[in-house]
Amino acid sequence: MKILLINPRFPESFWSFKWAIDKVMPANRRTMNSPLGLATLAALCPQDWEVEVVDENIETIPLDPTADIVGICGMGIQFDRQQELIKFYKEKGHFVVAGGSYASLCPEAYDQLADTVIAGESEYIWPTFCKDFLAGTHKALYQESDEVTLHDSPVPRFDLLKMNKYHAVSLQFSRGCPYRCEFCDIIVMFGRKPHTKTIEQVGKELDALRGLGVRNVFFVDDNLIGNKPLAKKLLVFLADYQKKHNYQFHFGTEASLNMAQDDELLEAFVGANFEWVFIGIESPDEESLKETMKFQNTRMDLMTSVRKIYSYGIEITAGFIVGFDHDTPEIFEKQFNFIMQSGIQAAMIGLLTAIPKTPLYERLEKADRLRTDEHDSDTTNNTKLRTNVIPLNMTYDEMITGYRELFDRLLENRNIADRILIKNRYLTDPIYKSRFSAWENITTMQRFLARGILPGGLSRIYHFLRSFPWTNPRLAPMAIQDWITGLSMRDYVERNLIEEFEEADQLASSYLATIEETLQRYLHGGALEVSFNQVKNAAANLSISMKGLLDREFFVNVAPHLESVLANTTSSITLDIEEFNETQLQNLHDMLRRLEQYGDRIYIAMDDHLRDMIRIDSSVFNLVLDSRSSAISRGV
Repeated sequence: MKILLINPRFPESFWSFKWAIDKVMPANRRTMNSPLGLATLAALCPQDWEVEVVDENIETIPLDPTADIVGICGMGIQFDRQQELIKFYKEKGHFVVAGGSYASLCPEAYDQLADTVIAGESEYIWPTFCKDFLAGTHKALYQESDEVTLHDSPVPRFDLLKMNKYHAVSLQFSRGCPYRCEFCDIIVMFGRKPHTKTIEQVGKELDALRGLGVRNVFFVDDNLIGNKPLAKKLLVFLADYQKKHNYQFHFGTEASLNMAQDDELLEAFVGANFEWVFIGIESPDEESLKETMKFQNTRMDLMTSVRKIYSYGIEITAGFIVGFDHDTPEIFEKQFNFIMQSGIQAAMIGLLTAIPKTPLYERLEKADRLRTDEHDSDTTNNTKLRTNVIPLNMTYDEMITGYRELFDRLLENRNIADRILIKNRYLTDPIYKSRFSAWENITTMQRFLARGILPGGLSRIYHFLRSFPWTNPRLAPMAIQDWITGLSMRDYVERNLIEEFEEADQLASSYLATIEETLQRYLHGGALEVSFNQVKNAAANLSISMKGLLDREFFVNVAPHLESVLANTTSSITLDIEEFNETQLQNLHDMLRRLEQYGDRIYIAMDDHLRDMIRIDSSVFNLVLDSRSSAISRGV
């Protein structure tokens, strides 16, 4: 048996850190975290099965695999691409299985889509599916309804992943969270009683990673300290493990803010070498926290908690939310002041979003406070200028405008620098150390200065220099990381959080006129069609349909114009290839190589017989797998 497991490409969000990865980090790193779910699923397959894992975020998908089963996972944010892949491989005649967190939360969304849906934790239902498939008795849905013991979870097949392509490798000790945050889907999927692996299991997984030369590890637990006694035992074990093997793992994780109330726990984090922790702070307004049932954040002053964690050398990244019922337009100033005074650089602010099946969704649905417009009802990404929630104490437009303006202020050069200076008062002895080799550090610093600081002009140079910890070199790596984080988030905001597209669309339209003039002879000859599609509340799309044979001069002339569109506007570009000759291949690839830094905004549509010839890297460009007409009609 041969099985192909695919992790679909993620659309860009704050979590992508696209600017940092493309412009600054070592060239071999392609994305932030490895797909732990597929590595675990691979380990659950029968031992005599041949398993291949493809992560579309770092490599292209195979268009014609020799696989008996194609399994495609996905979070909510990946659902659109997951659907496209499922349809593509089914049309190719493969048996397709859908799974992942979104299938676990909303298995009904996959009705009539995949041959089989795996919903829930896979330790028991996946082996059952494999057995049924071999017997020819497989079902359409396998949904875990019983309690899963993670003691039965195998060591993930890390050996099937291209480890050097990831910034960090994902590991997991526990699932579930004891708290009742109204907006969270974790407790819906995994429950409020955290269940854990054994210490011995974690040791075996670390042995496997150590054997592969991995150093940077992200514990992706929903809340690592959901069961504090077991978490402390784990941390003590991790500290002993590091000493025993004379090996320096760099750890990070997710935890609740109440870790600040336990000195023994904080000491254990330090001993195990946890450099950073992601915490859901959500709001500095206590009434909003109470409203959403995040009581664990109300038991100690928020700022005191943050500074307490800093005092142990642990860096904090944090999630914030605006749009709670108690929030008024004043919340944006409150959030700004708290984030500035906390010194948190990676402040991931999202609009309150009601995810299906959460208590929040059910409450707002009953109150008729869910937006149903197709554009605004998306629940898979809360870092866009839209949400399905109708706010209570401000207008929807006030919420959207305030959200964008909050980011604009936080990501000014002055405020990036001020947060570094403020944090350095409290985080004076960081655990954080560079994870790169000496040569990688040199090249990363060169890229950072050349592509990040210098292009910002005298203002950014000044603020960078005044925020640099000249008198405490130990703080330098963290200060540089904060600048990279701030500039990466700023780049995302400038390209994606746009309220009015009219000005950008007008600029893109002017480029279209220039392109049409440049390519006049191809247009008149019928070998080319160019159109400009404006979509409500979204960036425009420039579509170029290649209907006939085009010479080298075409590709040479069109490339700089397309680069200008992508560099100076928010527009996307669709290349619709209808006719193509192998003699054009080198010219096309030369043009795409010039444009690949903008690949996330380039859609390439063609029929099957051309895909085999042209071979587009779907990890760089958006390879449209739907029919060409479908792609063009929906504006991509």
